[in-house]
Amino acid sequence: MERTLVAIAGRCRAVQGNFAMQTRTFVAALIALASGIAAAHAQWTVTNLHPAGATYSEARAANGGQQTGYAHIGGEERASLWSGTAASWVNLNPVGSAESHALAASGGQQAGYAKVGGPNRASLWNGTAASWVDLHPAGTVSSRALATSGGQQAGYAYVSGQYHASVWSGTAASWVDLNPAGSPQSFANAASGGQQAGYAKVDGQYHASVWSGAAATWVDLNPVGSTESQALAASGGQQAGYARVGGVVRASLWSGTAASWVDLNPAGSSASQAFAANGQQQAGYARVGGVFRASLWSGTAASWVDLSAFLPAGFTDSYARGISSDGVNTYIAGYAINAATNSAEALLWTYTPCPADLDNDGDFANGLTRDGAVTIEDLLSFLVGFEAGNVLVDLDNGTSTGTPDNAVDINDLLFFLARFEAGC
Repeated sequence: MERTLVAIAGRCRAVQGNFAMQTRTFVAALIALASGIAAAHAQWTVTNLHPAGATYSEARAANGGQQTGYAHIGGEERASLWSGTAASWVNLNPVGSAESHALAASGGQQAGYAKVGGPNRASLWNGTAASWVDLHPAGTVSSRALATSGGQQAGYAYVSGQYHASVWSGTAASWVDLNPAGSPQSFANAASGGQQAGYAKVDGQYHASVWSGAAATWVDLNPVGSTESQALAASGGQQAGYARVGGVVRASLWSGTAASWVDLNPAGSSASQAFAANGQQQAGYARVGGVFRASLWSGTAASWVDLSAFLPAGFTDSYARGISSDGVNTYIAGYAINAATNSAEALLWTYTPCPADLDNDGDFANGLTRDGAVTIEDLLSFLVGFEAGNVLVDLDNGTSTGTPDNAVDINDLLFFLARFEAGC
């Protein structure tokens, strides 16, 4: 088939001066060929971040090419930082700390907690153990930072026998108590754009919650019919987490109100939770067939992607805990259980979009709408864009490296056809 496609492209090359208009004469042949090609999916790779010498490890967040979490080494759980490989591991455990976890990352900073002098102390790092900043508020028993974003950290502090959702701005003295009036307990799990997301105990039940920097700004996100809910992530005005509805824990998405609740629980799943969000996608797990499966959503239950399908052999239950994007690739941090050792190992899933995955409805005028599969709709989209000279189909400069050259020509067609037939 490849020879046939190339032959068609060769005929196109022979047409001088009016190539784009002549493309119509080959559309029927290309569509006929494409109909025999099964849908293929974009590329997922999994990198094991588990550092040498570690008993177990977990990656809990991803941002800007970094992943954070912890590794158990030398009998201690140590706050950890990676830059995409196991060899890049950095031990963030500060001097004098018996235990530490890095649970969030943003803008080159890491947030979590360190056990120093007895209690857990909310903590902030800038890439090294020596950069450790103690966020523990005066007069509190213990504290943890669970998120960081835009110079703010969110988490909780144990105050007067109660856990109180908390927010900081880089110092212990900046601590703000977010606990809503009348609530005996609350936690802030996420921060984004000046908002904090988590949950508060209301009438004996946990209710997913969102704040805007003060206790008085508290908004109850618990959806109608839910007996329990928690917001575990926030990004771009959205909150993600779970709600227990009909006795089932369901991965959930909100947009600032209880009425905006979206049920992300995929068909066939007995339980699911979303732990991370990037404004467009959500990451977490779904339990299907008795197995915990690292999962990815794009705002609906039907969009569910089973990330466990891309695991190397030898891993069982898996969990996605963080998500980030560099504008091209998507990075998901998490961990899976190594069946041989029965221990968790930190992992990084990387999604590289396929150059031939252009659109999922054939209407190229609306731009790129990738759906993760290479199908006949992508061919139609390419042809529409190609004839119009749309810069969005500027895929190659003749080197077959996928380097745009600000020209829509035969090189782009050849590059597209080769990847279309390969499925990527």
